[in-house]
Order: sequence, then structure tokens, then C-alpha cells
Amino acid sequence: MSEIRFLHIADLHLDSPFKGISAIPQSRWKEIRESTFTAFTNIIAYAIENRPDFILIVGDIYDGENRSLRAQYIFQQGMEKLREEGIPVFICYGNHDHLSGKWVRFQLPENVQVLGEEVETKILDVKGYKVHITGFSYKERHVREAMHANYPVSNSQDIHIGMLHGSVEGNEEHDVYAPFRKADLIAKDYDYWALGHIHKRQILHNDPPIVYPGNTQSRHLNERGLKGFYEVSLTKGNATLQFVPASAFIYERLEISCKGIIHANELMLLIEQSLIDYGELKGNAIVELTLTDVEEEASELLEGSSKEEWLSLIQESLDMHDSFIIVKELYINLPKTELKESKMIMEMTETWDTSDWKYALKELYQHPKGSRYLPPIDETFINDMLEEVEQVLSRAVERGK
Repeated sequence: MSEIRFLHIADLHLDSPFKGISAIPQSRWKEIRESTFTAFTNIIAYAIENRPDFILIVGDIYDGENRSLRAQYIFQQGMEKLREEGIPVFICYGNHDHLSGKWVRFQLPENVQVLGEEVETKILDVKGYKVHITGFSYKERHVREAMHANYPVSNSQDIHIGMLHGSVEGNEEHDVYAPFRKADLIAKDYDYWALGHIHKRQILHNDPPIVYPGNTQSRHLNERGLKGFYEVSLTKGNATLQFVPASAFIYERLEISCKGIIHANELMLLIEQSLIDYGELKGNAIVELTLTDVEEEASELLEGSSKEEWLSLIQESLDMHDSFIIVKELYINLPKTELKESKMIMEMTETWDTSDWKYALKELYQHPKGSRYLPPIDETFINDMLEEVEQVLSRAVERGK
């Protein structure tokens, strides 16, 4: 038998709000706010061009339980386009778009099958295989039950796929809903586990594949890197996964070395060219930019103007190239400097002998009660004191930056 092909998609979060958008140039606000829809449009276009046998969408299609009218309409229109191409779609709703929400319902076309609040199995005939697709939709936002326990065990040579919007039991990085242990899923003897809920792309297990595709569009700096979905080629006992980027832009951190930079014009040219090159390689991006290896000359020119002025100038230069690279934050790793007073104090104390230390500390050592607990002023004492003075002065320098 030939292999079956399907798309594994999760966490579209259509019409999601964006965090920290006020720090981004207003000219880009619309593109950013539309980005979850752009990612969805990219997915539909890919499906129409590549014609998978079916599509799985594993929860959180919408960002909120009260799904926006526009988000529902755009999703329904996307499903209509897939219907016209004869592509079946299986969807389940997650904790963000659970079934207890209030919304104006759109009728989805007949190529779309929605899994209900109880675990159920849909069967599809594909290329000589019977494909069993098992899953459920969230009845309400908080599903604490280990729902995988209700999934049937595979007992045939058919293809079995589990759709599960949930997280690993004990996960401390994300809200834990529909908790599972990896061993529990493996024990079901399925050929593929299509997961959703966790926005970080990851493969928990290879045989069988237990997979989070991540969300389809980054919405803040904690969701860095490429976002998209998986195209899966599957036969009984064998799976090949190809990640397909879909997002309108990515969030990322970027470092630029300023070694050898002396003048402002060459600094601007370096930053501008580095960001443009990055955009050509990675595509549209919102970045946190850190300038490293800043030497004394560059340090002086960077400190001559505020960070806000530099950030504004960098963004203006990028806009002139019509490049969708937005520098959201600018960090400058300045070389460590000593405060003049700290340097003087250190140099002075290093020349002191025993009599100087005794004179400096005479009031403390002449105290009628406390002096008995103090160590003698000898070479060991002086060395310990010099180390302590250095540490105190270093902290003072850090606070003074």
C-alpha cells in the first residue's frame, strides 16, 4: 500500500491579541494584528497546492471561548476552499475555544468533521487503509481528567491516529489540561499521536511519533523561532515528518558584534546590513537586538545618545529598505568600567602596611567589648580585607552603571 499524507496543525489562535505592540512602529500594527489570519491563509494555500489526504486541527482554533465573528467567518471560508478541493478535515476544540463558549455559530461544510465532548473515533478510507482518528473537544475550559484513558487500544492492522489537546502530567511550564504520560500513549499502540496545546514545537517520541507542532504564529517574545505545522507521510509502522513554516513573521533574539567599530556611520551600516541579511535568510521578524563586543570608542558614541534615539534611528533606516524587520528592544553590552573613586580607593589600600590598617581601624579595635572578638591585624587579615574591599567596590561599579 502507498503511504497516506496528512497535515498536523494546532493552536491557530485566530484573532489573538498581541502583547507589547505599543513599542512597535504604528505602520506595522495592522500586519501584526492580521498575522494569525495570514498564517491560516498560508496553511490553506499550502493544502490546496499539495493536496494531502486529510487535515487534523488539534484545538485552540480560536483564541477565546467567545469566538469573534470575523475569525469564525475566515475559518469557515478556509474550510469551504478545502471542500472544493475534496480535502477532509478533522477538528477538535481545546481549552481556549471550548464548547461552552458563547458565539454566533457558522455552519461548517460537509468535509469537516468535529469531534464531540466525549471521546469518539472517526473512520476514513484512504488509499486502501482504514484510518481511525480518535479524539474529543473540550466541553469547558478546564479539563483536568486524563482523557486518553478513554481512547480505545488499537487492535487491528488499520491506521490509528490519536488527536489530543493536552499536556504531559506534571508539566510546570504550562497549564496542565487533559494530562497524560508518554508511556500511556505508547501503550495504546497507535501509529501517530497528534498533540496540541503546547506552543513549542517538539517531538516527544519517535516510534510511534508523539508530536506537538507548536502554534502557527508567534504572538510575543516567549514564542520565538519558526512557527507552522507538520506534513506527515504515514504507513503502518513508519512515519516521515516535514515541518512547514506558515507564520507571517517570527520573534527572535539577535546579537551583532561591534568589534572594531569606532564611528557612528559604520555602526549604523553594520546594524542595518546585518538585519537586512537576517531578513533575507529568515524572513519577516520582530527581534530583540543585543550589541556585543562594544569597545571603548563605540561605547562612547553609544552613550552619547539615548537608547531610544538609537532604536528610532535603526528602525527608520530599516523602513527605508521596506524591510519587515522590527527591532522591539535594544540592549548594549558595554565594556566594564571602573569608577574613578573606586580605582583610587583600591590603589590606596593596596599600599597600606600593618600600621596604616591599625590606624584606620583603631576606633573599632579600641571598643571595650567588641575588640575581644576581632582577629589580629596581620598579613592574613590584610589579604582578606583587600579581597573584601575589591568585592564591595565591584558591586558599587555595577550599581553605578
